[in-house]
Amino acid sequence: MNVIIIEDEAPSARRLRRMLEQLGVNVDQILHSVEESVQWFSKNGHPELIFLDIQLSDGLSFEIFETINIQSAVIFTTAYDEYALQAFKLNSIDYLLKPIDQEELEKAVVKYKQFKPSQHGAQIDFSDIRKLLVNPLERDYKKRFTVKVGQHIKLVPINDVVCFYSENKGTYLHTNENRSYLLETSLDALQEELHPEKFFRVSRKFFINVDAVKDIISYSNARLQVKLHHFNEQEIIVSRERVKDFKDWLS
Repeated sequence: MNVIIIEDEAPSARRLRRMLEQLGVNVDQILHSVEESVQWFSKNGHPELIFLDIQLSDGLSFEIFETINIQSAVIFTTAYDEYALQAFKLNSIDYLLKPIDQEELEKAVVKYKQFKPSQHGAQIDFSDIRKLLVNPLERDYKKRFTVKVGQHIKLVPINDVVCFYSENKGTYLHTNENRSYLLETSLDALQEELHPEKFFRVSRKFFINVDAVKDIISYSNARLQVKLHHFNEQEIIVSRERVKDFKDWLS
């Protein structure tokens, strides 16, 4: 299998390469920018499969496809899951949310191998996906949630939400009133409904509101612990792979 990775963060690219090697997939080339990728594709044959990050150091990776008519299958690797997941599902082999999970990576590779015989007939509409990414903040995001309290329905404005978290297979929102309410949804589904400037997914279990952050503490293994106002139910840890994106989100 002829595979390349387009990823501007060298540690992420190396990690993905190691994970692929564990699956018996050799990576032929790692590219880090739009300019480097355009130059490489103009001089080399197209690979069978590209692992493609969305935002590179010098622009969106879709700019590569505006210059080069890429014939490869694509698996997206992105931290910007809230922007265009549905488009990714419909128009590419798969997407992988950073930090990439080994099991999800294996599923994506298997999916590619099953898809491979007909891949040249598949057209990925990069222009439509690009439109969704260029102005993501113009989208309409959730402004309130409805929760059930006994026989009553309560409206919770998004500004009153400290965090969303999962526990015992349930998804909860926690408010400034220090109360938790069960939601009839999942954290994955919330990703497309929460404003990316206001909420950040620090782990598989937590979305936190930037306005609720009380303290950030260095934790073991290069991780961070986050303290929120009005929330003491669980310890909130930012995984090592998400620390950089978390710091960027705060700035």
